[in-house]
Amino acid sequence: MVDQARSWIKENSSLVLFLIAQVIAIGAAAATIIAYSVRLETRVHIMETRGAEYTVARMNAFDQRITVLEQKIDKNAASIERIIQQYFKDRPK
Repeated sequence: MVDQARSWIKENSSLVLFLIAQVIAIGAAAATIIAYSVRLETRVHIMETRGAEYTVARMNAFDQRITVLEQKIDKNAASIERIIQQYFKDRPK
């Protein structure tokens, strides 16, 4: 019986290697899915723990940054407009 199994494995070594490779690939895919699930569950737990207060605080910080950027944009636009007016004013006709 053992001799028959060994001879079958020797005759079908390509098939055996292919099946082993498939088992390894399926195991790697399962490990990847489990790791992704754990990471996703961790994110959900963190969001549930921090709650809406943390999210609102982050959004307020973003709003403050956006406000500062908008003020800088307006200031730069006014400076550019002033430079253009000065250029056309001093330009000979």
